[in-house]
Order: sequence, then structure tokens, then C-alpha cells
Amino acid sequence: MKILGIETSCDETACAVVENGVKVLSNVIASQIDIHAATGGVVPEVAAREHILKIVPVIDEALSKAGCDWDDIDAIAVTKGPGLISSLIIGTEAASAISYLKNKPVIPVHHIVGHIYANFLRSEEFSAASPARGGDGVAEPEFPALILTVSGGHNEIILMREHDDFTILGETRDDAAGEAFDKVARILGLGYPGGPVIAKIATDGDREAFKLPRSYLEEGSLDFSFSGLKTAVLNEVKKEASRINEGGELGNYSQISAGLSEKFKAELAASFQEAVVDVLTDKLIQAFLTLLEEGTKVREIHLAGGVSANSRLREMLTSKINKLIKGKHILDVRLRFPQSLKYCTDNAAMIAGAAYFLREKAQKAPHNVTPTTNFDLF
Repeated sequence: MKILGIETSCDETACAVVENGVKVLSNVIASQIDIHAATGGVVPEVAAREHILKIVPVIDEALSKAGCDWDDIDAIAVTKGPGLISSLIIGTEAASAISYLKNKPVIPVHHIVGHIYANFLRSEEFSAASPARGGDGVAEPEFPALILTVSGGHNEIILMREHDDFTILGETRDDAAGEAFDKVARILGLGYPGGPVIAKIATDGDREAFKLPRSYLEEGSLDFSFSGLKTAVLNEVKKEASRINEGGELGNYSQISAGLSEKFKAELAASFQEAVVDVLTDKLIQAFLTLLEEGTKVREIHLAGGVSANSRLREMLTSKINKLIKGKHILDVRLRFPQSLKYCTDNAAMIAGAAYFLREKAQKAPHNVTPTTNFDLF
């Protein structure tokens, strides 16, 4: 079964063709990063106009690269939300028009569910499993799976018992990790998007240079909070800027960061990244152990979302899981994340892949799809 996926939830115009939920035949993305870098973030109206310009060429390119025509496509998958409503409308209206003209069913997919199913995708350069249980290539998923979704707007810890069976165990109470990366990058004058640039300069910094807070909230909580960490970074920057300016008046972010040394930026970026990754991995391990105590034996642990591309996050989680396996004599848990970075960020292959596994439910849905900014998974 070949599904054409459309993803326009934010600033990426994406289309892909995926066979049987896992085999990626094409995955085309038209990025708007250069446009939104000028404003330090996504402007919804600008993003929507770019989607209008790109949506038809991207769909045509995805079909061409997959070697398909419309007779080969069995269904259309589209991101229904959450996201920027003006961007979502472009994708959902395109899917509805194709459905009407080509007589193809539409399968609406929740954006975060799509990120979860990015771990199931396969292509020539992609291996879905990591070394925590032997690194056995693209093994079929085993349930239940414990999933950490980490992106610009979302952090959740999710228990996935089977396909389309999700329970949220914890979520962000304020800033998601990806948003915190973007804001801290702006504070440091590093540009947009923040995740990749902070990860890059953090490799030259001392992770222990700044004693930044880790917010674990109340005992037993699996929720996240990164607003205090972001404020702590801003305070360190103001303190350094004040020292450089000899107590003079401070201006906006760009003025505050202008005199900061590259060494200061690298060390603060590394300390910030370490604080975020510490909390994310500790909460995920806490969830795993809590479920184990309750009698739920998790077979796989997944990373999903844009921040799952962060190498320090992958490194720390792998280390903590391997220590857990050794210390608790747990022999059969697999760590899984998208090994191809293009499946971490927003893409249409993940939407098409998820749609395949959700298709029985989707077949009962009407062809017209209403976009939504609802953040609920259910």
C-alpha cells in the first residue's frame, strides 16, 4: 500500500510517498529556515504564503522521485494538527482537493503521532534500532514502548501499548525543550533555529562551567518545566554583559549578547544543553522504572521529535539505559530513534508512515479534513 503524505504544520512544506508504512520511496522537504531566520522565528502569515507557493511543486517532485503516478497511490495522509492554523489549512485543503479529484481516501494524522512513527521508517541510509539491545538493524517494533517526544512545542512521555494506543504519562508545563533551545540561542545571539547551533558550539564548551538548575518538580512527577532554566541562562548573560559594560545600562538581546566572548557562549551553551538533557533522560528512566514496578515491562524506549537529533541527548540516554540494563539485570529493552536526521525534524514520510498503521480507523472518516491546533493526542 502506497500512501502520499503531506506535512505543513509549521514552516516546512513536505510531501513523501511511503510503502506499507515503513519503506520510504520519496521524502521531499521545502524549507523556510532562511526566510524565518531574519525574524528569529516563524511568522505564521509568511509561512502560509510560502506553503501556497511550494505545495504543488513539492507534491509533483515526491511522486516523480517515487516513480509513481496517481494510479499507484492508495491514500492521502495529511497533518491535521497541532500547528499553525494558517499553515495547516494549506496542507489539509490540498489533501481534500486531491481526494475529491483523484477519488483517494484521506487519513488525518496527529503531528506528534507522526513523529513517533518516524522511528519505524526504513530507507537505504536508515537503521531504526540502536545498540541498547544489540543493534539488530531495523527490527520490527515490540510493544509496549515508552516514548519521549521532544520538539519545539511539545515534550511528552508516552506509553504506547499498541498501534494507535497512547497514554500520556508526562508533559511540559511551560516551555518545551525545543522552544528553550531557540530562546537561549536568541539570548546568546546565535541565530535561528537554536537546537543545531547550540549543539554545535556546545562541543567546544565545558558542560560544568555553569551550575544551572534542573527542575524535577514535585516528587514522582513525569512533567517537564524549562522556563526557569531559560531564565537562569538569561541571568548569567546579563551578569556577564554587565561586567563587560562595567555596570552600564543593558539593551535588547542583540545588544546584551554583542560583547560576549565565544568561550563564554560555548560554555553556557554546553551547560544549558547538559541541564536539558539531564532532565529529559532522568524523567524517561524514572518512567521506565515506575512502569516496571507496576508490572508493565517496556520492550522499547523511543526518542522522537526534532530534538531527538541532538547527539548529546542520544549519547546520554544510551549510557543511562546501558547502566540500567547492567545494574537491574534487564536484558531485553531496545533504544530506538531516527538514525537519519531528516526523519527527526518535520517531514511527510512520518505522516504517511503513521497513516498506514492508522488506516483502518481512517477509512471510517470523511474525506474532508478540518485542521486543528488541539494539542491532545486523543
